[in-house]
Amino acid sequence: MSAEFKDYYATLGISREASQDDIKKAFRKLARKHHPDVAKDRPGSEAKFKEINEANEVLSDPEKRKKYDRLGANWQHEGFAPPPGHGGAGGPDQEFHFGGTGFSDFFEQYFSGGSRYGFPHEEAPDFRQAGAPRSRRGSDIEGDILVTLEEAMQGTLRPISLQTRNRLTGQVETHSFQVRIPPGATDGRRIRVPGQGEPGQGGGPAGDLFLRVRHAAHPDFTSEEADILHELDIAPWEAVLGTEIVVPTLDGSIKLRIPAGAENGQKLRARLRGLPKGKSGERGDFYVILKVQLPSALSDEERQLWEKLRDVSTFQPRSAR
Repeated sequence: MSAEFKDYYATLGISREASQDDIKKAFRKLARKHHPDVAKDRPGSEAKFKEINEANEVLSDPEKRKKYDRLGANWQHEGFAPPPGHGGAGGPDQEFHFGGTGFSDFFEQYFSGGSRYGFPHEEAPDFRQAGAPRSRRGSDIEGDILVTLEEAMQGTLRPISLQTRNRLTGQVETHSFQVRIPPGATDGRRIRVPGQGEPGQGGGPAGDLFLRVRHAAHPDFTSEEADILHELDIAPWEAVLGTEIVVPTLDGSIKLRIPAGAENGQKLRARLRGLPKGKSGERGDFYVILKVQLPSALSDEERQLWEKLRDVSTFQPRSAR
């Protein structure tokens, strides 16, 4: 079950020397184009959106990017092997591969953190009864599952497959099942799927599968627990004079009043417009982070107006007060 190498730089259409800002811009551009909610070819866009997210997941993280750059396209010919305890891992006899989680085999092997854990074979509890053959509980398995913010908002059912290969016999078994992603599934939440872990031995029960939710990067929003954050670019005069603007949220647009004298980086809160919190009906909040944008080029008329403002203004920066 060898994994196919993924050229994440090609996926985002950037060079290997791209800066973090270049990566961010490339991801946002492609994510807006291929987001399943806006793309015309929904099945194709979903697959492309996952590829873009996976590339961004690795390249936007400096440590993962260093690791990826060390692997290189000739990774199979240079002695690289999946680190112990990661995707495609198992005990000495079993190897596991996930399908339907939104991540490729290559990502699972090197960047996911998926693992076999729980009771190791040599320390597994003895479930046998008097006179019965020795039985052992199968180990639990953990992996990542990519969930869009829209799925986290509404909840969804995801078809998952778990492929198990016996390293000694080469025998492959595939189990397919559905996993319910509940509304409000936060990043890092672990979803337990009973009985879908490693098979037991000697009649012992199977272990469980734990899927760790990873929020797919969104071109417009990020998440912090149940709160949703949105960066909003505004003009200097909007920050100084204040204005009213329409901003998108995960469940429709809202009108937001920007107060006069707003500062760069200031957070404005819209209560209860974030992700659901359990079954109570309560929700997190929606935060707009203001980013005051300064003009990079001025016409002659604009320059004259800025100079006039400088001459008549009584404003002094804090450092000069």
